[in-house]
Amino acid sequence: MTHTETETTMTLEHASTLIQAMKNEIGKAMIGQQQVIHETLIALLAGGNVLIEGVPGLGKTLLVKSIAQAIDGQFARIQFTPDLMPADITGHFMFDAQAQNFKVRKGPVFTNLLLADEINRAPAKTQSALLEVMQEHQVTIEGKTFPVPLPFMTLATQNPLEQEGTYSLPEAQLDRFLLKIFIQYPQHEEENRMVSSVTSHQVGDKLDTSEVKAIVTPQILQNMQTLCSQIEVDPAVIDYAVRVVRATREWQGLSIGAGPRGSISLVRAARAQALIQQRDHVTPDDIKQIAIPTLRHRVALAPEMELEAHSSDDLLHAILDKTEAPRQ
Repeated sequence: MTHTETETTMTLEHASTLIQAMKNEIGKAMIGQQQVIHETLIALLAGGNVLIEGVPGLGKTLLVKSIAQAIDGQFARIQFTPDLMPADITGHFMFDAQAQNFKVRKGPVFTNLLLADEINRAPAKTQSALLEVMQEHQVTIEGKTFPVPLPFMTLATQNPLEQEGTYSLPEAQLDRFLLKIFIQYPQHEEENRMVSSVTSHQVGDKLDTSEVKAIVTPQILQNMQTLCSQIEVDPAVIDYAVRVVRATREWQGLSIGAGPRGSISLVRAARAQALIQQRDHVTPDDIKQIAIPTLRHRVALAPEMELEAHSSDDLLHAILDKTEAPRQ
């Protein structure tokens, strides 16, 4: 299938084939990091946003640019800084002296894939400028509402090491992210391939995305998202997802548990997991496999657990181990 096709219907088999082709294309530019690519595509299919945490230089920008090319979509990047203003993100009205009227100057959020780079370097007021567009896919400027192009996805990044000059993301902002993904250092062989690729007949250290071909159009991706939303979820599986999320509110060692949006996000992400595996229904294993990245940013450790060097992931694994899953 080429990116020029404009189908209105989508089968599970066809969607699964396209997803695998997208993974292959993204992998041409981003060497390794298969789990990161997989989880980002889950969020894309579920129509959600992603928070990616990792040290600089691991390919976060490369990932977003590669996905944008694979879906033949628009890409924009905002470098968050302490002096960034909300209008720098959303846009503003400006007076056109020649036409003698006010015109809207749209900000970088009017795109398909928005990279919010080092989002925690801007204060909460600026971060909150993304809340409306992340949730409702629209922007309000001077009282007027403007829709953003669809499909729309925000991929925000933050550096876990440098805390000086950073601002914690508000809980309301964190809850808008479908997944929080950790990007780790590459494996030895992957780093060998990366170094070989970047240093071979190339000036500078720019990572190349020119080989990434468009697999789908934005419209076809929307058809895939619609198909994803129609994946069947048995009431027993929904109940399992809800029990996992509710357990975080009472679990010893967690001071804050996930809210109802955590349950909703868990089922949405599990639908995308099932679609990737070419299934028309969600299994308890889908819930288990995607629960950690769906919930890790919606819970908070109690102070004593932080002192003992525990992580949210540790306690979420324990919750999954103790929560009985329905029989498949």
